[in-house]
Amino acid sequence: MKRKFLAGLLCVAMGVTTMAGTASVFAAEADTETEAPADDADAEAPADDAAETVDLGDIDVENTRIGISIYQFADNFMTLYRTELVRYLTEDLGFKESNIIVQDGKNDQAEQTNQINNFITDQVDVMILNLVQSSSAPQITDICNEAEIPVVYINRQPDETESDRWEADGIKATYVGADARQSGTFQGEEILETENKGDINGDGKVSYIMVQGDPENIDAQYRTEYSVKALTDAGIEVEELLLQRGDWDQAKGQQIVQDALTQFGDQVEVVFCNNDAMALGALQAIQAAGRTINKDIYLVGVDALTDAVQNILDGNMTGTVFNDHFSQAQTAAQMAVKYLKGEEVAPVNMVDYVKVTADNAAEILEKIK
Repeated sequence: MKRKFLAGLLCVAMGVTTMAGTASVFAAEADTETEAPADDADAEAPADDAAETVDLGDIDVENTRIGISIYQFADNFMTLYRTELVRYLTEDLGFKESNIIVQDGKNDQAEQTNQINNFITDQVDVMILNLVQSSSAPQITDICNEAEIPVVYINRQPDETESDRWEADGIKATYVGADARQSGTFQGEEILETENKGDINGDGKVSYIMVQGDPENIDAQYRTEYSVKALTDAGIEVEELLLQRGDWDQAKGQQIVQDALTQFGDQVEVVFCNNDAMALGALQAIQAAGRTINKDIYLVGVDALTDAVQNILDGNMTGTVFNDHFSQAQTAAQMAVKYLKGEEVAPVNMVDYVKVTADNAAEILEKIK
C-alpha cells in the first residue's frame, strides 16, 4: 500500500485542491521573498521521480556506506520520515542495512556536528542530514565538501543564500523538503472553508492564537505567516490574541493553549499550530476547557500524524496538512543515489503538501497507517 502511496496521493491532491494553481503562485512569490525556498525550473520533479524505478547504475549497494543524522529521534514526524527513509534504502534500493548509520542528534547541534565528523572519519559515501540548526549548514557543508562527501539536507531548509552558493561553487549539496508557505496557506484555506470562515462569534473578525514551532526554523516562520496571510488575502479581518513558541512539542502545545483559553476565553475562535504534535496538545486543552471543535472553536495543524487524521474523522480537529514523508524520504534517497552515480543534482527539490479535511481524511488515514 505505502509503495503505491504517491499515485493515490496525487489523485487525492487533484480532488481536494487546485495544486497546479497553487504551485504557480508559490513560484511567483519565490522571486519576492528574501529567504524563500528556491524554485528552480531545472530542479527534479520528485512527485514523478518517486513513482519510477531508480537506476542504480554500477553502485556497489553491498558496500556503500550512508550516514544519516536526524535532529531528534523524539520528533513524531521525523520518526515516520527516518523509518521510511531506511525502509526505502534497504527494501526498494537494496542497500545493506548494516552500512546505513542512523544517529540521533538529540536536538543538540554540537552533538550532531560530532556525529558528522565521525561519518567523515568512517568514510561514508554520502550523508543525509536533518540539521538541528539550519543556520549551521554553511559550516557543515564546508566540512563535508572538504572531505569530498556529498550531502542531502532534509526537512530543515538552509537559507537561499546557502543553496545559491552550492550551485555557484559546484558544491555537492542539495535540499529535499516541502515549501512551508504552501502548508501555511492550506491551513488558512481550511479555516476559510468553514461555514463562517472562522468568524464564529460573528463580530466581523477572526480572533486566533498561534502555537509556533521553533521561530528560528524557516518552516515555522512560513507556516505562521502564510496561514494568516491566506485569511487576509481573502479579505478577512484578523486579530492575533497570542503567538507563542511551542518547540514542536505536544506538552508545550497543551500548556500554551490551556493558558490562552484561561486568559482569552470565548474570544479564541481559531487555534493555528505549526505541527500536529502541538495541535494534539492543543486539543487536550480545548476539550478540558469544555470547548467543542468545529462548533465554538477551530483547530488546524500540519503533518497528518495518524492521531491527528483520526481526530479529523472524529470531528475533533478541523484539518491538517499532509507533510508527505513518503515522497520526501524517497526523493532524498534518490538524490543520494544521483550523487553516488556522479550525476548533477539541483540545489533544491520540493515535494507538494496535501490539504487534509473531513472530506479526504479517511483516504489519507488508510494510506498512512
